[in-house]
Amino acid sequence: MRRITSLLFTALAAFLIVPLSGRPALAQAPTGPQGGSPPSQQQQKPTPPQTPAPSQQPPSSDISISVDVPVVTLDVVAATQHGDLIPNLKKENFRVLDEGVPQAITNFAPTDAPITMVVLMQFSGNAYGWFAAYARYWADALFPNLQQKDWVALETFDMKTRIEVDFTQDKDEVRNAIYHLYFPGFSESNVFDALIETTERLKDVKGKKSILLLASGVDTFSKHTLDQTMKALRGSDVPIFCVGLGKTWTNYLETHGSFGAHMDYLQAENQLRTFAQETGGFAWFPQFDGEIPDIFRSVAAFLRHQYSLSFTPSGGAKDGKFHKVKVELVAPDGGPLTIQDQKGKKLKYQVYAREGYQASKPGVGD
Repeated sequence: MRRITSLLFTALAAFLIVPLSGRPALAQAPTGPQGGSPPSQQQQKPTPPQTPAPSQQPPSSDISISVDVPVVTLDVVAATQHGDLIPNLKKENFRVLDEGVPQAITNFAPTDAPITMVVLMQFSGNAYGWFAAYARYWADALFPNLQQKDWVALETFDMKTRIEVDFTQDKDEVRNAIYHLYFPGFSESNVFDALIETTERLKDVKGKKSILLLASGVDTFSKHTLDQTMKALRGSDVPIFCVGLGKTWTNYLETHGSFGAHMDYLQAENQLRTFAQETGGFAWFPQFDGEIPDIFRSVAAFLRHQYSLSFTPSGGAKDGKFHKVKVELVAPDGGPLTIQDQKGKKLKYQVYAREGYQASKPGVGD
């Protein structure tokens, strides 16, 4: 009996002594950020950290040097006066001016990343729900222009901003959410708050980000002012494409003999136009349903034919101020680039890019 007990004790001890490192370890694949490719579900073997031998350790020092070099990146689109995009441009065809000073372009490439777009719709009860109805109706024309790899989210706003659908590549999910928007909850249309909240959410989202805003542009009760909104948009890298809803309403009022509210909507149009120009987007103010398909085709084309330019400001850009930036097209000799149609006729063109950037403030030790 003692011999049997001794054998069992010896076997148990041998099992406990087997090293844990002999058992395989599995790592869960991390979830990718919104706006990138879907994360892979395949498990990967983790790479153990490499610890240098004592003789390989770098010498210690009491002095450390940290260099913070700001880099400004601009997404740029060039189009003719007729709206035709200008393809096949090269790095030497661009000149970037920071406060009038030419800058050296350090990185240049056409952007081919999937579109990552927030559809931001006014869904409020003002004007008897007119704008909510048109935003809901017109938004559906966007989706035939999106590709399977593109990401889209849906947000609505009245008094508050609501995320109806978070970023997804399932376009039918977003369309169904639009179809199920029935009755606006409030009459307020706080477009300033909605833009600030949406751009803030997009700060940590990767990809070719943009906002498609369908709204009248009239702000009724936002906590933020127009100046605060513009400051936030200037500090963002998100282009805003605006589709104004006000023309349909003012046309309706005119046909019914009312002209009193026109100034409010003219001011609102100017605000939408400024949002787009400052961020490198574009603004449209359609009057008829037949204009909408071409508008959304233009939005998708803009985003798919951007050039990405990066530069390090020669002045350091650590003054905490807003810097005006201008992007020009130039010929190899440095003069203005000439664009001609098939008949050799010169065409006017426009370069679309955000109009500047907010420089960081100087820190301690700069």
